[in-house]
Amino acid sequence: MITDALIGRTSEAAVLTGALERAAAGSAGVVLVGGDAGVGKTHLVGAVRAAAAERGCTVLVGQCAELGESMPYLPLADALWTGARADERVRAAVAARPVLGRLLPDGDGGPGGASELGQQQLFGAVLGLLGELGEERPVLLVLEDLHWADGSTRHLLSFLSRVLERERVCLIGTYRTDDLHRRHPLRPVVAELQRLPNVSAVALRPFGPGDTAAYLTALAGDGPAPSSEVIEQVHRRSEGNPFYAGELFSAAGGGEELPAGLADLLLARVERLSDEARQVVRAAAVAGRRADDELVRRASGLDETRVGEALRELVSHQVLVPDRAEGYTFRHALLREAVYTDLLPGEKTRLHAAFAALLKDEDRPGAGAELALHAFASHDLPTAFAASVRAGREAERMSAPDEAHGHYDQALSLWETVPDPAGAAGTDRAHLELAAARTSMRSGDLRQAVTRLRRLLEAVDPADVLLGARVREALAYCLDDLGQEEEAARIAHEAAAMLPAEPPTRERAAALATYTRAMIAVEGLPVVPALAAETIAAARAAGSADAEASALVSLGIHDEEHGDAAGAEELFGRARELAVGAGELQVALRAMFARARTRFDRGDLAGASAAVDEDVAFTLRHGLGWSTYGTTLRCLQFLIHYTSGEWAGAAKLAAGFGVRVTRPSEAQVSAFALFLDVARGDAATVEERLRWMEPLWPNSALAAYLSQGLAAEHALWQGDPDSAAVHAEGAMKALDTYELGRLRISAIGLSAQADRAARARAAGDDDTAAQACATADELLAIARATAATGLGGHPRPRLGLEARAWLARCEAEHRRVHGDDDPGLWREAVAAFSYGADGYVYEVARSRWRLAAALAGRGLREEAVAAWEPAVAAAERLGAAPLLAALRDLGARARLTAPAGSGGGPFAALTAREREVLDLLAQGRNNKEIAADLFISPKTASVHVSNILAKLGVASRTQAAALALREGR
Repeated sequence: MITDALIGRTSEAAVLTGALERAAAGSAGVVLVGGDAGVGKTHLVGAVRAAAAERGCTVLVGQCAELGESMPYLPLADALWTGARADERVRAAVAARPVLGRLLPDGDGGPGGASELGQQQLFGAVLGLLGELGEERPVLLVLEDLHWADGSTRHLLSFLSRVLERERVCLIGTYRTDDLHRRHPLRPVVAELQRLPNVSAVALRPFGPGDTAAYLTALAGDGPAPSSEVIEQVHRRSEGNPFYAGELFSAAGGGEELPAGLADLLLARVERLSDEARQVVRAAAVAGRRADDELVRRASGLDETRVGEALRELVSHQVLVPDRAEGYTFRHALLREAVYTDLLPGEKTRLHAAFAALLKDEDRPGAGAELALHAFASHDLPTAFAASVRAGREAERMSAPDEAHGHYDQALSLWETVPDPAGAAGTDRAHLELAAARTSMRSGDLRQAVTRLRRLLEAVDPADVLLGARVREALAYCLDDLGQEEEAARIAHEAAAMLPAEPPTRERAAALATYTRAMIAVEGLPVVPALAAETIAAARAAGSADAEASALVSLGIHDEEHGDAAGAEELFGRARELAVGAGELQVALRAMFARARTRFDRGDLAGASAAVDEDVAFTLRHGLGWSTYGTTLRCLQFLIHYTSGEWAGAAKLAAGFGVRVTRPSEAQVSAFALFLDVARGDAATVEERLRWMEPLWPNSALAAYLSQGLAAEHALWQGDPDSAAVHAEGAMKALDTYELGRLRISAIGLSAQADRAARARAAGDDDTAAQACATADELLAIARATAATGLGGHPRPRLGLEARAWLARCEAEHRRVHGDDDPGLWREAVAAFSYGADGYVYEVARSRWRLAAALAGRGLREEAVAAWEPAVAAAERLGAAPLLAALRDLGARARLTAPAGSGGGPFAALTAREREVLDLLAQGRNNKEIAADLFISPKTASVHVSNILAKLGVASRTQAAALALREGR
């Protein structure tokens, strides 16, 4: 066990080894190790790394650098590069995912780095790589010094922390707590991740006196043990910081006077070196904690022989440590910081300028960012400007939109201060502004993109029509995604109108495609054919596969809504093929989802399942399983399993839908899992999911609609129709007036009002019953209006099969609210939900439950049994515990399992219904209670009791009950 070799860190090491052991068993985990500089984070994690390697784990280690925000994915690239060099399995797994080549010196990565899905593909590739490596043996991924991490690395850390679940992967991240000031970008990331169930936190504290004594004794080795006076002095001066304590102990052992501060103490080690070694270490300090051998040699200004001797001296004095084959690292970051801080201003400027000159010809990933940093530090603004533009483009190719945005912003801030900025950048200011805005779009910050694009639109030269159209199209695209379709349509129309049809341009085709998409929401589907035809013609003329595929999808949606499912599928297939061939995966995913959803909506559950399985596999192959459409397709995959009654498959998918969600996108996925949790009666999980989702409802209409609607169903199963009504009202508010989800919510709300009305009538509360009826009338009106009216207020061309079923249930529930539980309407609901091969299995069973109750209430026992029995069988097969309990309760109350008759004895003359009434009499029930149990009126119950007394020849209810008990009834 590694804990035996670590002083004062036994419990912390146990957390790390425990996470590694759980990962080996198939439960991925993340551990964030925080502590002040020098407290021993690297030492602790190094021990875990060694133990993991001994156990046969694949160990990948990456380190952030002081370049901070400028170098995207530095620790990931470091981990992949070193891992691939050391392990053939890692090399093969990286090679199988070309997208990862964007990060490596000898990699390509192909096109798509700057695409809308570039970062999502990269993240998916990393997830796939870790999962594949973990199939053979557990993986330990260590990301060190996250306080220096760039934004894209922080996003990757958040992504992996959320999605790693059953992979055999343990991720350990280290960071300095003393660097995390209030506005540090890592601080909210750490706070958010620590809420996740698979994330553990380890806080390394300074040593106590006993630990310091043990540590110094271990450092002394075979030499004399430290005296109590030395231990006390070192502990007091170091305040328990292990690194500082070690340096103090080393200095004390040399008989030197102890310096006042840590920096002086560290510099004392450097001052003992030769002049050449000090010259080299200063160059290394300017290079960063990790210094490239060739660059340091050239920047130091020494000849080859002298620099080689200096480097050997630095290594032998434990100032530098050889790192891989290419360079060196400082033994500790604090040592590098002390040397760098001690440099004179002129020394810093000269050395940074030397590195900038050396980096100008470097073409490896990240060289532009390093060049910009050194040029800024040497006050060479023209070089810094050009390097910032170069770094922005490099970051885009590396699928790091946040870093690209930062570099472009940095360049724009220098635009007025450098000569010939357009020549140096290779573009004018407006186009650089547009590039910066597009990086905001790709990073998902649409509101920032809109702000930049609006500002740019005001500054664009009216004579530059092409640029004006590009800016307008980008702005319209963002606005449409933000749900501001009317403004999006207006601006997209302006963009298209600015450009003539001849010569054809991709910009005009893109503007028309965005205009078509936005107009669906503004004017409804009737406008689509003409707009799509114009877009397709413009796209084909300009060779824009993206715009053509988008228009084909829009046209397919129109055709499907108007009943031409076959034509719609053909259009979706063409769009998919066209988009995939052109590498336009965002549109391809939209086409895939539309095809699967069309099959689902028309009741072809088997066809929908086949399509969505194929599409989900596609997203996983391309690293897009966790993109927006990737998760949407998996949610549809879950819904198909759930609807068709394949709840084992649904449960397997739902196991990956997290409970403790902290983002709107996660809440949407979690909300789908509620379908199964509610239907199976898993109250604890339902309540925990709702508790985590509720704060996110204002930011996700879909999550609010789904989860509140299912919370209403859960409340109904719990016998709380009042709460159910409140939840249903909340779900309704989350939906737009034309959304078909209002049909389902209306049905749930009507069910709540029916239960409220029944309870009120039983209690003689006429006011509450009347109020429930009034609310039910409003809900039915909403359902009917939703069924009739679609997008843009236009008449809805048709209703899908599921929508018709929910409308049928609304009609039946409405009658139930008014006290007239109509079997005919429930038969229509059963028939409506029975679409396709097996229908919506759970809803068929639930409607049969209501049908059986309605039939029993009218005394039609045999028909009730015929509805009840298949419902029980379905509920048992599904494991739908609440529904099964309700069915059994109905069966007991309505005597649906009792024999129709029995011969002989004093009860032979009684009808089946009279025997049921007699059984309740024997239980002490009064007429009102008998009526409620048997779904009959109190008056009818009174008639049955009178007939029983006459047939049994007894004078009272008490005598009838006694006779029944005596005869064993």
